[in-house]
Amino acid sequence: MASSTSCSQANGIMRDNHELTPLEKHVMFFDINNDGIIYPSETYQAFRKMGRGIFRSMFAAVLIHFNLSHKTRPGKCPSLLFPIVVENIKYAIHGSDSGAYDSEGRFVPEKFEEIFKKHANQNADSLTYNEVKELLKTNRKPKDYYGWANAFVDWNSLYDLGKNKNEILTKETVKAVYDGSLFEQIAKEHASKE
Repeated sequence: MASSTSCSQANGIMRDNHELTPLEKHVMFFDINNDGIIYPSETYQAFRKMGRGIFRSMFAAVLIHFNLSHKTRPGKCPSLLFPIVVENIKYAIHGSDSGAYDSEGRFVPEKFEEIFKKHANQNADSLTYNEVKELLKTNRKPKDYYGWANAFVDWNSLYDLGKNKNEILTKETVKAVYDGSLFEQIAKEHASKE
């Protein structure tokens, strides 16, 4: 993707005459300048917009870009700028997860519903921290250490960002992370508190 790529719609729903997949929408919040390439500085800024501290935001940016950059740039030499190419984010899908995104980054409603059917034991529409841990353990594929680590970080980050005052992760919140709207919601809530 050329760095001059721009969205054909201001809201980021279309890019280069194709509709963004839910996975692409999920990461677009981090593309601060909306050029289709996310740099660590943009990820840092996005975490700060969500109210995360300086150290935590820096750590997240380094971890995310170190793990995902090379996967979204297939066939290219590694870049010391660690960019993440939004249109190639599907190549960064990892194993040992819920399967709520397919291999093309499309949302799979059946797999999403399965999360709650299998793991929401206390309340059918929410997950406790222990239920999230159970989900992670159940979804582990043998010897998929990379997938285990990524799923652990993803779900623990989601729980941390999305839990409500009762320390539960609602189905609505989990759906919002999959459709790409959760990060924007959190940023708006944080901005209104300042």
